[in-house]
Amino acid sequence: MHAGGAGLGRVQVRLKWDPSPFGEPARHLDIVAATYAAGDLHGRPEYVVHTESRSPDGTITMTRHSETGLGLGYVEEMELEFERMVSAYGRVVVGVAIHQDAGPRTFGDLTHCGVLVVEGYRKLLTDDFAGVADATAATIAEFTRDAAGCWHFGELIRGFDSNPTGFMAEMGSVRR
Repeated sequence: MHAGGAGLGRVQVRLKWDPSPFGEPARHLDIVAATYAAGDLHGRPEYVVHTESRSPDGTITMTRHSETGLGLGYVEEMELEFERMVSAYGRVVVGVAIHQDAGPRTFGDLTHCGVLVVEGYRKLLTDDFAGVADATAATIAEFTRDAAGCWHFGELIRGFDSNPTGFMAEMGSVRR
């Protein structure tokens, strides 16, 4: 699935999940984005944005962050400004990782977990992670720049069995 027209501009990735039941350790998920050089689309990421960090040029930022899932609706949000991203970058992979501080947790262990990717009012993706229920982390989207410099969206739902740090290192190796 690709966005048409002039390519993508400002995209938001939103994440929601239910908090832990009373007395259990907090459920903590993070949106993660890895940016790859135009000349090495599947190599090592040039930089990774997660938690309350941002990209060096300010084009990828965390605008909301939750360590518990408490709140109404989507409680974590990342914004990607493709119209401002320099031409040195050709690919961005976005995923979600579950912190494993309180022992192994998978997406199947969570309730009302979901992700929404939008550009303005246009939905690009909604998913509930049911297809990766046994995973501890998952890629959700891949954004690629074409020869004309326009950014396009592709769904990339793939599960991983790794902690957040390991996931950040391997998430870009996935090819559609």
